[in-house]
Amino acid sequence: MKTLPIYTYGFEVLRKKTKRVTKIDDKFIELVGSMFNTMHKATGIGLAAPQIGSEHAVTVIDISRTEGKKKIKTEPITLINPVIKDYHGEITLEEGCLSIPYVRGDVTRPETIYIEYQDLDLNKHDLELKGFIARVAQHEIDHLNGVLFIDHLSKDEKKVIKPELDLIKKGEIETDYLLAELPKKGKPINHRK
Repeated sequence: MKTLPIYTYGFEVLRKKTKRVTKIDDKFIELVGSMFNTMHKATGIGLAAPQIGSEHAVTVIDISRTEGKKKIKTEPITLINPVIKDYHGEITLEEGCLSIPYVRGDVTRPETIYIEYQDLDLNKHDLELKGFIARVAQHEIDHLNGVLFIDHLSKDEKKVIKPELDLIKKGEIETDYLLAELPKKGKPINHRK
């Protein structure tokens, strides 16, 4: 599978609502495999299609490699056309995003969610997620709706991170994973440290 470049803050695709997946073919299966590969290479725990420039309503999650926590025994999951049907509880934790490198912020989200999604055969499933994986799923489902975790921050918090966001938008950042090139003037981002 390929390692794809990750689109960062400022790219229009991150602000678009994704399109419902209605057909699974070899190309789509390869896309999902490449999303997992890209996420793992970037040491991420979730990746949504807009983050690799795709408008498909699909996200992949694998929290089994979470750093700083004891090993979480959970299988990687692919969520196609996911919708949060219900939720309860509330918890605030720090979040980050591969599309917004080095920026972190405290986000309040429901602690338990109930989602409906489709698998790689387009079979429908209902799933209850609690705790950390529920947070990751909400973050990724937000991406499918053009919402970034920074949208959940207060105005004051957004003012604090604005200089970092401006640098990301200009492509003046370095990461140890592949980033998409800037759309303007063909100026490439420094892809690797």
